[in-house]
Amino acid sequence: MRSWRHRPRGGAPGPAAWLLDEHEDLVREPRLLGDARLLAAVHAELRERLGASDAAAALLQIGYALGLRDALRALRGGFQAARAAASPAAPALAIQLDALPGGGPDAVFELRGMWPVRTESSACAAAGIEAPGCHVSAGYTSGWLSGLYDADLVALEQACVARGDAACRFVAREPSGWREDADPAAVNALSALAGDEIRVRIEAELDAEHMPRQDSVLDPDSPAVHVWGPVMVVPFGGSDDSLRAVDLIGRDPAAREVSVVVLDLTGAVIDEGFGALALENVLDAIEAWGAEPILAGVSPLSEPVVADLQRAHLVVRKDLTHAIASAFQIAQAQRRFA
Repeated sequence: MRSWRHRPRGGAPGPAAWLLDEHEDLVREPRLLGDARLLAAVHAELRERLGASDAAAALLQIGYALGLRDALRALRGGFQAARAAASPAAPALAIQLDALPGGGPDAVFELRGMWPVRTESSACAAAGIEAPGCHVSAGYTSGWLSGLYDADLVALEQACVARGDAACRFVAREPSGWREDADPAAVNALSALAGDEIRVRIEAELDAEHMPRQDSVLDPDSPAVHVWGPVMVVPFGGSDDSLRAVDLIGRDPAAREVSVVVLDLTGAVIDEGFGALALENVLDAIEAWGAEPILAGVSPLSEPVVADLQRAHLVVRKDLTHAIASAFQIAQAQRRFA
């Protein structure tokens, strides 16, 4: 899905390389996402020094570097049982995603969601900055989603609490999906995040930490149920087997904190009859248990049946790795928004 890898290599460093050199402290400051006072001070300083437009670009880049690092760390090893038991991988910024939209093969790939904690909107309001101004949050979300989907995704804020909206909401698209939009914010964001400099540096940093690049952290053929803190993965083996697994794990005191269940459909074909009913029964059991379900590995043959499920905001991910990443993300948002 990578879509903007067209810039020539070599020559003078791009704006993102300049960012990483000039703002190394901010690019490595995880408190930036949760400290409204610090965010307000950074906003004010960069606006005074760079002007509103360049400050917005710098803040987007800073957030992008933070989000991409977290996503690549998670994909490279954050979901292995040994690591997750001690420190589950999750984004430093609470991100609440809506369900994936429908659409044919020519539809623009798009993700919508919100930032429930509203830290940056509070910072903007305190600093007297015109909304929408959640640039670090938009950058972080762009980096996090780009890392998870191995894509170039740009998230832009569409609504902001600081200007009186009910929530801080964003839309994330590939650059081609934004290029038809004449909004100056979209043009500025595409310019700020174009190129490979940030990704190349973050990947080199993780390589230096000996974090191996992995295509998958789970064996999709394994029938085992995995429980890592707030996340449980259940292979879909039909109604009876999956319901039995959910019930048995639900009785285990060690699984009491599970709040998100990934139902792995890899290799399964869900037909419109018994298969659809079996899937509905398992989803009902997960929700009755008080957990949020995520579907992973839906085959092309099963997509029409899944699309017809009468459930609002059912989260679907293309494969197991991305579903687990989203599960930890949702679990983190649940804890912060509780």
